[in-house]
Amino acid sequence: MPLKETHGFTPVIFAIFGNGFVTIIKFVAAFASGSSSMLSEAVHSVADTLNQIFLLVGLKKSLKKADSQFEYGYGNERFFWGLVSALGIFFIGAGITAYNGLSSLAHPEHIDFSPILFITLAVAFLVELFTLRVAYQELVRNFPNMSFRERIRESDSATLAVLLEDSVAILGVIVASVSILLSYYLNNPLWDAIGSLIIASLLASVAIALVVKNRSYLLGRAMPDELRAEVIAYLKTEPSIEKIIDFKSSTLGLGMYRIKCEVEFNGGALLREAHRGDDMRNQFEEVNNDFEEFKKFLAEYSDRIPRLMGKRIDKIEKEIRERFPSIKNIDIEIN
Repeated sequence: MPLKETHGFTPVIFAIFGNGFVTIIKFVAAFASGSSSMLSEAVHSVADTLNQIFLLVGLKKSLKKADSQFEYGYGNERFFWGLVSALGIFFIGAGITAYNGLSSLAHPEHIDFSPILFITLAVAFLVELFTLRVAYQELVRNFPNMSFRERIRESDSATLAVLLEDSVAILGVIVASVSILLSYYLNNPLWDAIGSLIIASLLASVAIALVVKNRSYLLGRAMPDELRAEVIAYLKTEPSIEKIIDFKSSTLGLGMYRIKCEVEFNGGALLREAHRGDDMRNQFEEVNNDFEEFKKFLAEYSDRIPRLMGKRIDKIEKEIRERFPSIKNIDIEIN
């Protein structure tokens, strides 16, 4: 699959360029005014830009084909780099922003109230709103018949990261605006520092949510319950399978799964398959009271049944892949 068609690519690209532009104008406004909240917002945008670059790296690496070193492919690369991105939000975004806020609380400085602050915040608000819209549209397009909560649960980590980061960025702009206004009208720079700490808390919350999301995939998160139920129901319709003893699944990448199941075969169905087209009574009469013929029959039967079971398993696996394209690897074991 080309990188441009990968889930999450469009919102990540828009977010990189949008946040890169916003970072520049926020730093200009922060140094011009001396605002702690604006500096926190600038650091926030730096973290967002770097983290979205990490997400893009993960998307690209996840497309590498399987090789002898990673036989199940590199699909989980996107979750590893998503985890790196989330840690970046926590340590770079939330950490530096919190340090900046605490420093401003300890050593408050006067803010030069300037229209450039609010022009910058207004532009940042519009840019972040646009990239948020792109991420939400991607979410709706990928999961058209789900509620918002279900979309969030099933979304790819890259789109979710952009969605959450841009949501916090919009809230951050609002928080920075209010804290700067309060500092000016109340003539108290502590409000500006408090704004930085609120922004740091928002970033930390997003980081923790993304760490949890990516961790679940890296640990081998199972396929969705609905898909699991459909696969098991399909296996139960197979005449040669008498019982499903165990069924496990894990994620190989976004929308790609591996399943392993232990089944008990139906001996009667295998017997009918083994003797299809043959007259069993004639076979019986051929070996009746002839020990050597009986041994030949047993040897032939012993060879036929394992081959038959292997062919049946291959057929079942092929049918599962055709019916459920998201299942890339199947391991059926006979009890």
